[in-house]
Amino acid sequence: MTDSGPGTPSAPAPVEAGLKGLCPRCGARTLFAGVVRFAPKCRACGLDFERFNVGDGPAAFLTLGIGAIITILAVWVELAFEPPIWVHIILWVPLTLAGVLGALRLAKGMLITLEYRNAAREGRITPPSE
Repeated sequence: MTDSGPGTPSAPAPVEAGLKGLCPRCGARTLFAGVVRFAPKCRACGLDFERFNVGDGPAAFLTLGIGAIITILAVWVELAFEPPIWVHIILWVPLTLAGVLGALRLAKGMLITLEYRNAAREGRITPPSE
């Protein structure tokens, strides 16, 4: 199997890879094994997704950002309409879950695609040459 390398015509754009779950190398829909869990490797081209280090950084930022937006909207709805508490529960819980999971899938797909394209690896400090 040949590695077509980053930036080939079949390689998807980062946003497209995140939205559709496309492999950063071949563009097959094999990136995710669950809602936000990566597959171990691409079933089409064999690219090992476990070698990439996306981590949980996107989860923290997205949860805080979406949480702030949902909180502002909930306060606005409360002050403007004064609905009963059950309306808040059935409105904001699903919106929060959908927002966080959707944005997390997008962010993780984008990050793994950008890591692949830029051949990013874990940083290393080399001792200065004397």
